[in-house]
Order: sequence, then structure tokens, then C-alpha cells
Amino acid sequence: MSLDQAVQGVLEQYHQRMEAERPRMRSASETGTFAQVIDEFLLPVGPESGQLINILAKSLKAPRILELGTSYGYSGIWLAEAARATGGRLVTMELSEKKSAYAREMSKKAGLDAFVDFKVGDAVKMIEELPKGIDFVLVDLWKGLYVPCLEAFYPKLNPGAIIVSDNMIEPPHEHEAVMRYQHAVRSKPKMTSVLVPVGSGLEISRFDA
Repeated sequence: MSLDQAVQGVLEQYHQRMEAERPRMRSASETGTFAQVIDEFLLPVGPESGQLINILAKSLKAPRILELGTSYGYSGIWLAEAARATGGRLVTMELSEKKSAYAREMSKKAGLDAFVDFKVGDAVKMIEELPKGIDFVLVDLWKGLYVPCLEAFYPKLNPGAIIVSDNMIEPPHEHEAVMRYQHAVRSKPKMTSVLVPVGSGLEISRFDA
């Protein structure tokens, strides 16, 4: 995939951090302390999922992209690069000011910050404040919020909009919540949806009005 040096360099920084965090994540999981330190880890979609959302977003013309769950900004780099390439724009939402600030700095390093609007707060409320006309959504936040977020953004989708939802297979302890989402998104009128075994499992949906 053709990415400029600045974007490649930032992605490599993320990949190095992922590798460095693996031992600590295993240790926290083994000692039962993972829930207490979960916010310290990137927990990104990963390179394969990143490339896929980049490709999907680039298939759209000047898309308005919505990311739910900025976290530390890894997936946002892939989406912002697609926004720049297509004349689109990314709006990314995060509850943690600390994570959002980190993501903003990384987007500046990648030369992509001019194509991103960073928002901090309650995702459902912020979605409700957005105008209609969303072309692409990445859903990757607390799994209990998947369905409420879907209900908020569904009325705002453009025809042909693509929705990608992460962690549909892994981790298994969140299976019940993501299955509720899968049922909900597949039940929506004019929505076609499929589960693909990329990364932690992606539900890819398309809205055809």
C-alpha cells in the first residue's frame, strides 16, 4: 500500500508500541489486573484491519467519516489518510481527553491533522449533534455502546454508507454485547452486513437507501 513517509513513520511508532506492550498485557491478563490497567494500552484494530478500513474509505468519494472510539489514534491515522486521499474529512470521538490529545499529536506528526476533527465527550450525545450525511463509520468503543451509537448514527447515513465494527470475534468475554449489535445492525432496513475474520473480527455493513 502506498503511504507517504510521514504516515508510515507514525504507523511504525504505533507498531513498536504494540510490540512493547505485549508482555505487560499478558502479565496483566494472567494476574487478573487487566481491567485496572486497560486504558494504558493501545488496543488498536491492528495493521490488517487498518489497511482494510483505509481501502474501504478510499472507495468513497469525499466521504464524511465518523470514528467512534479514537483511543490513542491508530485507526484514525488510517482513516485520516483515506480522507486526505479522497477529499473527505474525519470526525473522531473519544471519552478520554488524554487519549484524544495523544491521537491529535500523532496525527500532526503524520501530517494529517488538517483532515481531522477531534471531539471529546459522550459519543451518543455528540452523534446526535452531527448533521446528516455520514458516509463511513468505524465503531470501536465500549461494546455496550455499540447499539446506542448505531441508533444515533443510522438516521444520518448517506446511501451507500459503510459501517465497520471491530472486536466482533475477540475478546470472547464481550461476545454477548457484540452479538446484540450484530442482530441490531442486520435488522436495520436496507442494511446488508457480513462478518469477516480480519483482526479481532469485523462486521462490515452497507446502507442502501
